Amino acid sequence: MGRAVFTGRFLGGMQALRPIDPVILAQSRTTLSFLVLAPILLLTNRSSLRVRGKYMAQFFLLGILGVAASNFLYFYAIEKTTVALAIVLQYVAPVWVLLYMLARRLQHPTTRRISGVIFAVIGCGLAVGGIAAQRGFPWLAISGPRYDTLGVIAGEMAAISFAFYNVYGQHLLQLYDRWTVLLYALLGAATFWLVVNPPWKIAAQHYSRGQWLFMAVFSITSMLVPFSLYFSGLQHLDPTRAIVTACLEPVWAILLTALLLGELVSGTQVVGIVVVLGATILIQRPERKARGEPAIAVEPIE
Repeated sequence: MGRAVFTGRFLGGMQALRPIDPVILAQSRTTLSFLVLAPILLLTNRSSLRVRGKYMAQFFLLGILGVAASNFLYFYAIEKTTVALAIVLQYVAPVWVLLYMLARRLQHPTTRRISGVIFAVIGCGLAVGGIAAQRGFPWLAISGPRYDTLGVIAGEMAAISFAFYNVYGQHLLQLYDRWTVLLYALLGAATFWLVVNPPWKIAAQHYSRGQWLFMAVFSITSMLVPFSLYFSGLQHLDPTRAIVTACLEPVWAILLTALLLGELVSGTQVVGIVVVLGATILIQRPERKARGEPAIAVEPIE
């Protein structure tokens, strides 16, 4: 679906709609998801709407610096560089999460955790074709990127934002259920985008009915459903394990592309898939908890 947005074509090459700007894509994902989720919770789970005023700023912080920032920076990195390079840069996020957890002494630097994070990042790069083997040290290199300084910076900032909403999102999930956290994080992101890109600017684009339908479906399938599942996972996993598991995202993208579009999967990609799966299994295996280490991080980011 992301390919359809940037190229203006549905999968298979059939002309369907004009390309949609990355800013509008990021804005529509959060705003339309909020407009769908809010009435559903109003009718089915009103308790999820009740929050103490002092936490609203934290929800908005999660929505702006976590959800909105990671979305836009990721799409901007794709636009300025390549999809492969943007994915490799974003999936350095497990390293940032682990470094934060270690710096705050919320986890101990066990061999399993460190190796799991390293393998996840390397495997992700191999899977998307962004990292290729080479002769001589360091034996791995980013392969054929369309290098752009701003794009590379945006990709790494997307990784930091991704890491941020893993850690900070779990802090809020210790206080409220996932529907409350998701709703008000989306509200924060939607409010931010309304200020940056107000409605009259969107109206001036004269998007067609097909484009609005596309954005509605895209927001539900790529934001509302996966984020609700991901926040549910954060209630049961520490941030390091959750974000390493998220490295399976490009693996599934490659497998679905092969199954639905018939695109071939290279040997390097197969190796990358195996490495990511191995890293996920490695880091999820239970290990003896060190004295004084919490099972789940509950402290907020200062």
